Amino acid sequence: MRTALTDLVGARHPVVQSGMGWVAGPRLVTAVARAGALGILGSATMTTGQLRAAVREVKSRTDRPFGVNLRADAGDASERVRILVEEGVKVASLAQAPSRELIARLKDAGVVVIPSVGARRHAEKVAAWGADAVVVQGGEGGGHTGEVATTVLLPQVIDAVGIPVVAAGGFHDGRGLVAALAYGASGIAMGTRFLLTADSTVPAAVKAAYLAATVRDVTVTSKVDGLPHRMLRTPFVTGLEGAGRAASLVRAVRHAAAFRKVSGMSWPQMVREGRTMRHGRDLTWSQVLLAANTPMLLRAAMVEGRTDLGVMAAGQVAGVIEDLPSCAELVGRIMAEAEAALRGLPSATCLREIP
Repeated sequence: MRTALTDLVGARHPVVQSGMGWVAGPRLVTAVARAGALGILGSATMTTGQLRAAVREVKSRTDRPFGVNLRADAGDASERVRILVEEGVKVASLAQAPSRELIARLKDAGVVVIPSVGARRHAEKVAAWGADAVVVQGGEGGGHTGEVATTVLLPQVIDAVGIPVVAAGGFHDGRGLVAALAYGASGIAMGTRFLLTADSTVPAAVKAAYLAATVRDVTVTSKVDGLPHRMLRTPFVTGLEGAGRAASLVRAVRHAAAFRKVSGMSWPQMVREGRTMRHGRDLTWSQVLLAANTPMLLRAAMVEGRTDLGVMAAGQVAGVIEDLPSCAELVGRIMAEAEAALRGLPSATCLREIP
């Protein structure tokens, strides 16, 4: 299935695997790329050394195109861009609001730039700055999310920009792909669906928790880091929501110290990161400190398998996913379902005959 997205990035199928921290490592990205979709390394939870090693590992396993997700507001974003350029990475997926200068530097090096946005105005801005495409995530998506549903946000953005649009939030099968294409999108991006595959390194106990969830077990809370975050509702999450301000800050300090060790950052670097996060956003220092909760609580679940002490970011589709196929099986299934859905649509002649 050829679309503007497949032409842009060189993938065989218009399907993108989201760059999830602690989840989208070399094994998953390689499997997605081999399946003909576009895999994205989640680099926000990697040191720069780990990022370069991960890129080289994927390159050693497949010659198919793949990308790297960058946090545009990271203090070492410039160093990470240099790694992408030196290693010949095809695509840069950008979280947070990228600067005009960052987009220009990537494009000058021949890297395809695809920011993620959650509002029409953000899509218009990055398109004006030269972004090659945008991923548009509606409120159904996992992780940090907005309030506007994909079915409302997607056509708004498509009507506003003249670059390829990738739909995210609520997609898991071929019917969703066809629906996105009908809106005018060039493909779909999926996080939770790829997390729940046999190629994902997420521990079995965590995958089991996702598979057992219903759509009512997926909630949005701001108690993890002060920003809306969609995840599975667990007793631990319920406890976070009932914790007082003092307890939340103490926990955030503890997690900030732990994240410093994992990331290899110094305390001065952590402070600079905080200042960068606050720039241009209405964040208090308490919210910046709380942001340390996110990577460590996700790590507890996604790496250590602690469903009792970690959080599990989840799109609403977690409530309808029931199996753990390989990435090759999943992508093949999605494309077969899409073809069947297209064949099942009424023809233009039939539509004209309906009174």
